[in-house]
Amino acid sequence: MMKSFVMMFCSMTPLLLIIGLLPNLAFASSHNYGEALSKSFLFYEAQRSGYLPHDQRVQWRGNSGLLDGKASGVDLVGGYYDAGDNVKFGLPMAFTVTMMSWSIIEYGKQMGESGELSNAIDAVKWGTDYLLKAHPEPNVLYGEVGDGTTDHYCWQRPEDMTTSRAAYRIDPSRPGSDLAGETAAAMAAASIVFRNSNPAYAKELLTHAYQLFEFADKYRGKYDSSITVAQKYYRSVSGYADELLWAAAWLYKASNKEYYLNYLGENGDALGGTGWSMTEFGWDVKYAGVQTLAAKFLMQGNAGNHAPVFEKYQEKAENFMCACLGKGNQNIHKSPGGLIFRQRWNNMQFVTSASFLATVYSDYLASARKSLKCSSGTVLPSELLSFAKSQVDYILGDNPRATSYMVGYGNNYPRQVHHRGSSIVSVKKDPSFVSCRGGYATWFSRKASDPNLLAGAIVGGPDAYDNFADQRDNYEQTEPATYNNAPLIGVLARLHGGQSKYSQLLPVAIPQPKPDPEQKVTPAPASSTADITIEQKETASWVHKGKTYYRYSVIVTNKSAMTMKNLKLSIYQLYGSLWGLSKYGDSYVFPAWLNSLPAGKTLEFVYVHSASPATVSISSYTLV
Repeated sequence: MMKSFVMMFCSMTPLLLIIGLLPNLAFASSHNYGEALSKSFLFYEAQRSGYLPHDQRVQWRGNSGLLDGKASGVDLVGGYYDAGDNVKFGLPMAFTVTMMSWSIIEYGKQMGESGELSNAIDAVKWGTDYLLKAHPEPNVLYGEVGDGTTDHYCWQRPEDMTTSRAAYRIDPSRPGSDLAGETAAAMAAASIVFRNSNPAYAKELLTHAYQLFEFADKYRGKYDSSITVAQKYYRSVSGYADELLWAAAWLYKASNKEYYLNYLGENGDALGGTGWSMTEFGWDVKYAGVQTLAAKFLMQGNAGNHAPVFEKYQEKAENFMCACLGKGNQNIHKSPGGLIFRQRWNNMQFVTSASFLATVYSDYLASARKSLKCSSGTVLPSELLSFAKSQVDYILGDNPRATSYMVGYGNNYPRQVHHRGSSIVSVKKDPSFVSCRGGYATWFSRKASDPNLLAGAIVGGPDAYDNFADQRDNYEQTEPATYNNAPLIGVLARLHGGQSKYSQLLPVAIPQPKPDPEQKVTPAPASSTADITIEQKETASWVHKGKTYYRYSVIVTNKSAMTMKNLKLSIYQLYGSLWGLSKYGDSYVFPAWLNSLPAGKTLEFVYVHSASPATVSISSYTLV
């Protein structure tokens, strides 16, 4: 999981842009990018923690981590396991959500045309639902559940794990600007995804993003100095300056508030955004991503008085693109087979992230009718896209080993993935308990294919010479990670669907997934809608052992002229018991004695906790 950090300080001279025309590129390929895109979302379902939903497609997984956060008095059930272990690390999880959201923002139209947009949005929401829980107060953020040391000592299914589920947080006395900044970026980016289909949820995400950015900027410090158990696994080598700029960029994109644009303009030099020329982009080092977004803002004409600063950002963004192509002053190393290579441990994370930045920047340049100039000559946008395609094709099997590094894609893919859940028989097939060390003896050491297919997972990949050993104990090469796939889904959608007909520099409306034509399905997370009203009030309070408890009554009314079914409610900041609804995954549904709510009728439920009223919102319902 750890990685080294190398950067190059370059001159500030902006690159000249050459005006040029570009065709609408679509690639002929032997690869089925649509299939690879579909499998990528299956991988995220396999990484889910918490109560699995009724529409869970990866059936060999079961519920897990159901007491996460309880010992700390907070609900931290849900979210994603980061890789092949059972720990929930906040920094890479938030980066995963940011990159999934960016992929949807840029290529949601193509995902919709391929039928994968709803799965993409579900994948983001599984992450953001957890991140909202992890941020119970403006200046408190939980950044890890479990710890790598005890977790790695055991080889257990997530459904069986007996390891520590301690929760670790940052706050003003133990700051973590990098963690809070990345989480702010994730929520801001996701708010754009949900802006049209789920406006109340989008507003909630953006409110949390504002708070987290203020927390990150006011109380500065590295998160792994506060959550020290993360140091061996996700050390923040680059510090927090890049995350502050990254969060500001996403908050500007989500809110259009001048404050965040000014922050980028006024702090670009001091925080390194205009000075560092990068040869990597990932969960730790965000500069190349910041520079790419800032270049987009400049090409959109939004830089205003900060244009000279944003030109510096763009210069550094284009240095990164030139380095990827091998046409810069300091280029990224490539294997003999053509794969960019950064490090032995999980090199694929850098391949997918670089491919994504090259893809979006290609489309930005094409929309602006521009090219870029590298030290070895002018580069057309089509060359950037061809580079990204070459990397994706390598991942999918066009390499010296003819191996697909996406599990389940093609015929020759890794069969012994370093992943606890996939390597141990499903709890649904054999519910016998797998002990901590017994899992190593019985399952980890097996020289056989995994009993469960971890479809869509991108493993760590080959070494600098294209060599790869498909062995479960070869964690540097066979362990997958959520942040490997997150940038890739955008590239796959672009390669499968082609270039959008609209300018990539114009504001994009995320299309809504198509509902069942036979029913009126209304996904409208809100405290109330035209069809439903929600009213809650405090009905009692008392003091027990010096603590004040409150009883709240909530009335849900069907204001429509039709019968309501399949009601799902989301309830946040609930710290006690609830009666009158049934828990279903991370949502609440009708109680067992009720399966519909006729027109004009009401439903009441109550809850008790020692806090202000919980946030109750409508996730979805059906009128029939």
